Amino acid sequence: MLIAFAAPAVAADPPQFLGTFHDWSAYMRGNGDGRVCYALSEPHSKEPARAKRDPVYMLINDWPGRRSKGEAEVVPGYPYREGSNVTVQIGASKYAFFTKNEGSAGGAWVLNPDDATKLLTAMETGVTAIVTGTSRRGTLTRDIYGLAGLADALAKVHQACGM
Repeated sequence: MLIAFAAPAVAADPPQFLGTFHDWSAYMRGNGDGRVCYALSEPHSKEPARAKRDPVYMLINDWPGRRSKGEAEVVPGYPYREGSNVTVQIGASKYAFFTKNEGSAGGAWVLNPDDATKLLTAMETGVTAIVTGTSRRGTLTRDIYGLAGLADALAKVHQACGM
């Protein structure tokens, strides 16, 4: 379920591992217009620690068929509260993400397209990303991701997808 929410058409293809770069790993899945390359990380810490959740990830996706490079996505391991937003904080900068649920899975993406490039730059030079969201049940979660190795993982992802 690494990116099944974002890419149901390529979910049947197993991902090809491209390498690990400190806190981040790089993968490629699919081919042709359905190909996606992505950097993926799991949080160093999840709060509340006892909350029952599916796997939790942050991804940066390249979709050559969509001409989309560096699309940030949060997979929280639960469905979000309807109409809620997610905040990703890197240093003093905060970025708003919109949420969408599909069944029991939630996902979040950058709300303002103009923030996408700023977010990636902050992530490549930052130390941690703090992701805050609210579950359908009203639980406030806070996940902390390490950003070491993201720039190298993204270089590998961009190379694999020719972007």
